[in-house]
This record gives sequence, structure tokens and C-alpha cells, in this order.
Amino acid sequence: MKTTLVIDDTVMQRLREEAARTHRTISELVETALRAMLEAKPVAPSAIPPLPTFHGGIPLVDVSNREALYSAMDED
Repeated sequence: MKTTLVIDDTVMQRLREEAARTHRTISELVETALRAMLEAKPVAPSAIPPLPTFHGGIPLVDVSNREALYSAMDED
């Protein structure tokens, strides 16, 4: 099948050089690369590492106590 592709100039230049070096056509190289990409198995996402935890010491205010929290916030 014939098709038209828009390829960046620098990529096309590298493709021409590779075709000349390997004695293959540009079409062969593009088809080989596309097949490899399409047949590649998807990579499973790695497990997300746990977030770090820190020991902050003894709480200075009970955040469930609204009045104590407001009082602590008002202190400078």
C-alpha cells in the first residue's frame, strides 16, 4: 500500500543514512520500525512507591477541638 507521511527533516536524514548504511530501502526501514512498535507488548505500569512519612512529635493542638485550634492559630 502506498501512503504519504510527514517526517521531520532531521529524522528523514537519519533514515536515509541508515538505509544507505544497511543497503535497505527507506520503506523497508519504516515498515520494520512500525511493525516492531505495533507488536511490542505494553509495559505494565510499575507500582507507585509509598509516600514518605515523618514523625512530627507530639501534637500541640487537638485539631478536632475547634476552639483550641482557633486559639492556637491566633497566637503569634
